[in-house]
Amino acid sequence: MSVFAKAPTSRTRTIGAGIALLATSALVLSGCATTATPEETAGPVTDYTLKIGTALPQTGNLAFLGPPEEAGVAYAASQINAATADTGLTVDVTYGDSGNTDNKAYETEIPRLLGAGVSAIIGAASSGTSLQFIDQVVGAGVIQFSPANTSDAFTTYDDDGLYFRTAPSDTLQGEVLGNLIAEDGNQTLGLIVLNDSYGTGLAKYVTEAFEAAGGTVVAAPTYNTGDTVFDSQISEVLAAAPDAIALITFDEVSTILPGLFGKFPSDKLYFVDGNLKNFGDAFAAGSLTGAKGTLPGLSIDSIKSFTDELDAFVASEGTPALEDYSYAAESFDATILLALASLAAGGSTDGKTIAAKLQEVSGGSGDGEKCTTFADCAAIIVGGGVADYDGISGPITFDEVGDPTEASIGIYQYGEDNNYAAYNG
Repeated sequence: MSVFAKAPTSRTRTIGAGIALLATSALVLSGCATTATPEETAGPVTDYTLKIGTALPQTGNLAFLGPPEEAGVAYAASQINAATADTGLTVDVTYGDSGNTDNKAYETEIPRLLGAGVSAIIGAASSGTSLQFIDQVVGAGVIQFSPANTSDAFTTYDDDGLYFRTAPSDTLQGEVLGNLIAEDGNQTLGLIVLNDSYGTGLAKYVTEAFEAAGGTVVAAPTYNTGDTVFDSQISEVLAAAPDAIALITFDEVSTILPGLFGKFPSDKLYFVDGNLKNFGDAFAAGSLTGAKGTLPGLSIDSIKSFTDELDAFVASEGTPALEDYSYAAESFDATILLALASLAAGGSTDGKTIAAKLQEVSGGSGDGEKCTTFADCAAIIVGGGVADYDGISGPITFDEVGDPTEASIGIYQYGEDNNYAAYNG
């Protein structure tokens, strides 16, 4: 199940009260790609290379998101480079590790990427980690483009117009999750929350939605990145005897869950995008059967053709098969949009010049021709038109501060195998 929401477009945003009434069918992208005719195509532009870096989590508490995100970037780059003869554009990707605020891999990786002369850096996945280096990146005139940052802090951040994201703000995910928990008949809620801009921000919006629906939050202990023992947080939540527990964490959830198995019903546990993963046989004992979670983006089921193609690409590259697909589509779209904005800017590799075209190629200017692949969008641009890219992750449509104005929030449920699938309740 996916809940589709269109976000307000003003810089200071509030979420309308009607989200719970929105249609719950997944947004389906129509096959509306347009290919320019030979007469419309101006021909290849001067050959040039656009350098892109990634600062995605190869290590740290979101490392499980690194493989699908990097695969999305690599697959997009392969499609862009397959069209070089028509566009003149070659994308060169330098991969780097964002790490997290505990191991601080970004302290050496960001200078390395900037030293490589990149025009944009895709990452980080963690909002808290992105906030550690955003000033360094945009201060260098380089675009920072995250496929997974959801903190509302970025909506009003002073980023010189150089920060963009394909993931929606947590104002939307929090609203959907809080309402889901209430609609499931729970009257009291406990939370275990990562103490950073992502965790506390999402917890705020879950709490607001749950309380607006008549519920009460009875406990919400926090922990810090790098913590490895969570006994006090688990004890505090269980002592409050809530009807449901929302785990607003990253991969620390793997350490937290064994402390809940046998003490709390699995079908009353709720996950978020930071920890929704296929656990499989990771736990010697304990079941997640019936637990639910939310993940921004179209449901995995609805983009199966993309994930099948991505699997084939990963296999062709000789890299390990993907276990999760979280934010793969958003990473793919981020890469495509950067390339299209570079073309629309006349083949520019200047960060600020490319950034000035990102809203346009996403459809945010409202005057583009719809297209759904890099090749079709590039043909429109090379032919002198304006492209409006609708991506794998959704329409995107950036507002004036680089936030997507439309989003789907997928709802998932764990089965007996401790893996998740789209919820159809």
